[in-house]
Amino acid sequence: MGEISNPQAQAETLAQTLRKDSRNHSLNIGIPKEITFQENRVPLTPSAVHYFTSNGHNIMLESGAGRNANFADTQYSECGAKIVYNPKEIYDADIVLKIDPPTRKEIEMMHPGQLLISALQINQLDEVLLKMMMDKRINAMAYEFLEDDSGTRPIIRAMSEIAGTASILIAAEYLNNTHIGKGELLGGFAGVPPTQVVVIGAGAVGEFATKAALGLGANVKVFDNNMYRLRRIQKNFGFHLYTSTIHPRVLAGALESADVVIGALSGKGARSPVVVTEQMVINMRPNSVIIDVAIDRGGNFETSELTNHEKPVIHKHDVIHYCVPNIASRVSRTASYALSNVFTPMLDEMASMGGFADYLKLKPGIRKGSYLFKGSLTNKALSDKFGIRYHDIDLMAGMFL
Repeated sequence: MGEISNPQAQAETLAQTLRKDSRNHSLNIGIPKEITFQENRVPLTPSAVHYFTSNGHNIMLESGAGRNANFADTQYSECGAKIVYNPKEIYDADIVLKIDPPTRKEIEMMHPGQLLISALQINQLDEVLLKMMMDKRINAMAYEFLEDDSGTRPIIRAMSEIAGTASILIAAEYLNNTHIGKGELLGGFAGVPPTQVVVIGAGAVGEFATKAALGLGANVKVFDNNMYRLRRIQKNFGFHLYTSTIHPRVLAGALESADVVIGALSGKGARSPVVVTEQMVINMRPNSVIIDVAIDRGGNFETSELTNHEKPVIHKHDVIHYCVPNIASRVSRTASYALSNVFTPMLDEMASMGGFADYLKLKPGIRKGSYLFKGSLTNKALSDKFGIRYHDIDLMAGMFL
């Protein structure tokens, strides 16, 4: 038989060989309890744990890791997980799967060659902590940058969809009398003018906020400077939906009559663009509601200030501001299911390909999320930010693309 000269065929043959040779490759996964303030999510649900343990993988879970998402330790133990009470045992695992970036205390418990899968939160990353991870020579993946085979970032997409829907439900809460709102029902009702909702940003958050608001019967106006997104959202929801690029005068006019404004514009830079000035907020209706979903990157409103789930709102110029980052953690059980639905097939595929190193070779989307490989920095943005030497992940993984 002649040699296979087609590179794609060679890659497919390699993938098949890896799957065949490493079918019984066992993963050893540790899931710690999150210690970050008001982080309520857990990366794997009990049903996902049952899937892994039924296929010969080992799952260790720190006691209480799923409590804030209403998953009890007994649910996990009945599905085959080992419940541990000392976090050091979790960090003995080959793979540590968690939600938030690791703290100094958690990094101190890590060991060389370990794989960390967590958020990176590049805007808040401490250089000292990054260098600690590099000194440990660990492998690290930032799940917010991971891409699937279609080029979509599945974790970001899922959390954005949840945040968009939740933002409208939150706005509905703050329109009613319980929270000293207007005493109005969000949506439409026979004989009553519909709620006026302005959505700034037509990405995933804006799309699902629009979907939820329209579903309740509200009148929605969507603003974005990306014409492709505006056309897509109008096509999805019909041409009766008002869309516009962000012209200050037009936006200001829409805000003056708005009952609810959703800030969901991310922009291209590290900080979200401020498109609503303080004067625009002053001109808004009394007791109208702002939900600044973009607050984790600075926010879209000049008047926004960071709040939290315990004290979620501030009042400025008679306008209610809800500026809590990580809205998905407010609906932690739903968000945990969404995360688990992404992590489960990803880890399963990693096992079928023989582990992390082989998985990295064959999956370009996984390489895009990898920022440390054997302790070397493989993320260009982090290299530029901290002035640390950058290593090309494609070359390090043995790929010559």
